[in-house]
Parts: sequence; structure tokens; C-alpha cells
Amino acid sequence: MFVSRFSSNLHCLNSIVLVHVLRTVLQVVFDYAKDRPVIFSSFQPDAAQLVRELQSTYPVYFLTDAGNQMYKDERRNSLEEAIKVCLEGKLQGIVSEVKGVFRNPSAIAKIKESNLSLLTYGKLNNVGEAVYMQYVMGIDGVIVDFVEEISESVTLMMIRPPSPSSPLPSSASKDDVAAIARPEFSQKEIDFLLKLLSQLIQH
Repeated sequence: MFVSRFSSNLHCLNSIVLVHVLRTVLQVVFDYAKDRPVIFSSFQPDAAQLVRELQSTYPVYFLTDAGNQMYKDERRNSLEEAIKVCLEGKLQGIVSEVKGVFRNPSAIAKIKESNLSLLTYGKLNNVGEAVYMQYVMGIDGVIVDFVEEISESVTLMMIRPPSPSSPLPSSASKDDVAAIARPEFSQKEIDFLLKLLSQLIQH
């Protein structure tokens, strides 16, 4: 997958120049992306919405620090504002700094209710337990530095042995020996896990 991120410094450009810059980038992607999946994303809300207006081939996501760093543009300072940006611009989803999601887990339901996808980024995504927690919470995807290591770590956490009362069919392959399923936790259990993760958030 190819992810094109537009700089937050695009706010320095006037609308005419911004359109020219984005059209140039889009033309390069159209010429060379071929069949590769592409996602456009930007911390600059106007740029993200404009990319959505200029093309409908590829999904566009709004990047946000979700309150970890504050900006003059209020649209960049919370997940609630990110939802508004996406709905106003008909964007497909949000890419949030992961700590912002852990600090405001109730926003996940609001994002889902708005029919938006939610991805996360950040150093905490290099911790297998943090990524697994996001899987439990229903987050759609994560951006990590160590893809293979984190994938293996989370997969091991997801695997559970098949129940003795439900033996595998004789035709089952080795890949079927372990069943992978999304575990179900109560809200109290999720709150407890979030408290544990809060220790990581402080660093």
C-alpha cells in the first residue's frame, strides 16, 4: 500500500497554489500508482478536503494529533473535530496519534457511528500489547515501524486453542489448529486495560 501524506505546512499556501500543488501530486499518483492501493492523508484539513474534491479514485484520511499537541486551527486539536472535518469533506476516515485514542476511547464509537474508518500511528504502536488492545477496541488498522515483529506478537495474543468439545474436522490443515477470533471484554475489563496502558502513555 502506498500512503501519500501532505505536509501540515500547506496552510502557508493560498488556495490557488494549494490546488496547483495537489493537482501535480495527484497526476504523479495517477500516472504511476497502477494497481497499487493508495491512501491520501494530511494533517492540513483544507488540503485533505480538497484532495477529496479533486478525485474520487482513492480514499482520503484526515491525520490528527488528537490533542497531544495544540494548534491555532481548532480542527486539528481533537478527535471530535476530526470527525467534523471528515463529515464536512466526505472523507473516508481518520488517522489519529494512538495516545489520543487511548485518552478518549469513547470517540471510537462516535467515529464508527459516523461510518468512518479509524487508523492510528505513533511510537506506542511498536508495543504489541498496545496494538492488541486496539484490536480489541475495534480500531481498523495501525501504522507501525516493525511490521513483522508486531504482527507476530499480536497474532500470538489472538490465538486460542480449539475447544475440546468442538474438535477440528479430520480434513483440517495445520493452519486450522488454532482458531483466531476477536475476544469479548466487558466495559470494566476494557477500562482496566486502558488504565494499564496509561502508564505507557506517560512516556
